[in-house]
Amino acid sequence: MTAEDGGFQLYPADRLGKAAAAAAAAGLDALLLTPGSDLRYVIGYDAHQLERLTCLAVPAKGDPFLLVPRLELPAAQASPAGRIGLDIMPWDETEDPYLLLAGRLANASVVGLADRMWALMVLRLRAALPAARQELASEALRELRAVKSAAEVAALREAGQAIDRVHAQVPGWLRPGRTEHEVAMDIRDAIVAEGHATADFAIVASGPNAASPHHTASDRVLRAGDAVVVDIGGQMPSGYCSDCTRTYAIGEPPAEFAEYYRVLQGAQAAACAAVRPGVSAEAVDAAAREPITSAGYGQFFVHRTGHGIGLETHEDPYIVSGNLEPLAPGHAFSIEPGIYPGPHGARIEDIVVCTADGCERLNTISRDLVVVPARGGRGPSGSEASPGGAVSPQGRTA
Repeated sequence: MTAEDGGFQLYPADRLGKAAAAAAAAGLDALLLTPGSDLRYVIGYDAHQLERLTCLAVPAKGDPFLLVPRLELPAAQASPAGRIGLDIMPWDETEDPYLLLAGRLANASVVGLADRMWALMVLRLRAALPAARQELASEALRELRAVKSAAEVAALREAGQAIDRVHAQVPGWLRPGRTEHEVAMDIRDAIVAEGHATADFAIVASGPNAASPHHTASDRVLRAGDAVVVDIGGQMPSGYCSDCTRTYAIGEPPAEFAEYYRVLQGAQAAACAAVRPGVSAEAVDAAAREPITSAGYGQFFVHRTGHGIGLETHEDPYIVSGNLEPLAPGHAFSIEPGIYPGPHGARIEDIVVCTADGCERLNTISRDLVVVPARGGRGPSGSEASPGGAVSPQGRTA
């Protein structure tokens, strides 16, 4: 099944009606969705981000329509949006699309704009609809997007399996003498080779860089004794994303690192065990934080425990203190506690889904510390380096 064929499951036609109802419930007269995840969620159209206006209008009352530049009309018609009976309106180069849109929404007093709409379009829409107050479309779409359907969970599961296959290859690229950047390039190639449409990020953080949660792969050379945090992900042809972190060691890690890695592993397992319907997002964060704090490492856990995932790598719900939102079946999010003392650091991240009676992990590769033999070499293309070595076995953890 191709991504387009699967569109009828991932992007069902009834989402337009649900979006309109959600807009009405949020007190919005219409949703205005430009290219991005909101637009793709509602009609399945992965439109190009252009200075020319593409905009889906979803009135709370009335018929929705998609305004597209004429040169983008074939792409819109070929997408799932072209097979759901949606009115697709092309506009020509000499026309003002903002005035065309305003002409059909002249009575709108409150409109919800896609959260990531370009400022260029926000301001042009304000000028075209001066009497309409602008709000965020997420006021209507947030709950719809946060609770994943069975088809969406299946797409996230496929993404998780694909990124697990990449992590399985990482030990073969971690060799003294190679740079973080070289390893990251190998990982990016593998992300696409394993089925992703794009490789969105490849954090390779070695030695002291492992204490920086969002480190950018650098020219630092890997050395024996390094801990290496590898956080990687991308977007599948379906549109749904992967995100998974594992921590590796090149040769025997320092004793203090091994000690807090065991604490971290227990904390990540405790947070996963806390997931079930009705439990608050902040309670899951607390379940991860308590064992880390009790072991004396609380000050080194510097970020939230997790974030939602779907058509974006980061979306609702956020697993953080202060978020009292109760979890519900279909909520998909990361659980990724970390400990970053300074000389080194560690993080373990899985994507999980809240089920009717608990939690399903979508990443199943082992969470044990993977110790790579400290042999020198330049990687898979060099004569001294080859995949394999003393790597923890892969397996499924409950």
